[in-house]
Amino acid sequence: MTTRRNFLAGAAAFAAAAGGPAFTPSWANQKIQLGIQLYTVRADLAKDYEGTLKKLHDIGLRMVQANLVMAGKPAADQRKLYDSLGFVWESIHASGPALRDTPEQTIAQAKAVGIKDITCSSPLYPTDPKIMAAGAPLDDWKRNADVFNKIGAMCKAAGMTFGFHNHSREFKAIDGVPAFDTLLAYTDPALVNFEMDIGWVRASGADPAAYLAKYPKRVTALHIKDLKPNGIPNTNNKMDSAIIGTGLIDWTALLAAARKAAVSKAYLEIEEPYDPSPLGMVEASFNFLKGKI
Repeated sequence: MTTRRNFLAGAAAFAAAAGGPAFTPSWANQKIQLGIQLYTVRADLAKDYEGTLKKLHDIGLRMVQANLVMAGKPAADQRKLYDSLGFVWESIHASGPALRDTPEQTIAQAKAVGIKDITCSSPLYPTDPKIMAAGAPLDDWKRNADVFNKIGAMCKAAGMTFGFHNHSREFKAIDGVPAFDTLLAYTDPALVNFEMDIGWVRASGADPAAYLAKYPKRVTALHIKDLKPNGIPNTNNKMDSAIIGTGLIDWTALLAAARKAAVSKAYLEIEEPYDPSPLGMVEASFNFLKGKI
């Protein structure tokens, strides 16, 4: 398991290597693919799965991120539909029992339908939601990191990558250190990537662009959303969504930092309440980002 000391030593070595102004890592300034996490339109999918996908296609989206089962549709059926409509589907979200209790099965099911990346959508420990809501102790965050390393090794053996998706709760400090930083410190960079949800980072009061600059090699994907100032900051997983470009996110700084990091994919993921509607917010947000990302 990667220790905090080893992580910090590696970070220091990286910083030293990057010291000259001419240093440009091979992964910097790469093109970022823009897609959508289908959680955003889950209610629409439940009513008309194929029709909703066609509307997303008409908006201009060509990449989706989903769960192995989405709105009652199993992975094999999803694969046929996405392929027939011209969508790229390489990444899934999974959590809870799927990764705590049956990771081998989850990995096998994902590989069977051509998935290349599994992202854990929320912490696996503690399992008691009341403890999580109150603030998970440091030992639980270290336990998460240890399990993520093990699942990451299993994914790597299967020819896949593994990552973790944050909410705002991971930015609650323990002894002055945000839990998110603890996860970064105790996970192995060769086994665990991070899908940074920039909206939740901002909701916590932290700066997502600064995190990308601080940990450029660890963040390989983004969830992109914007948010209104109501009730911000908090570490209780609460926000009011805004159409991208109309909220609190500094998009100029964020996208500049993302292009200098290892980020290759970004998924629109908009939280309810929706104003005016999920598809309406997706279209307006996509139009704002078009040509910028």
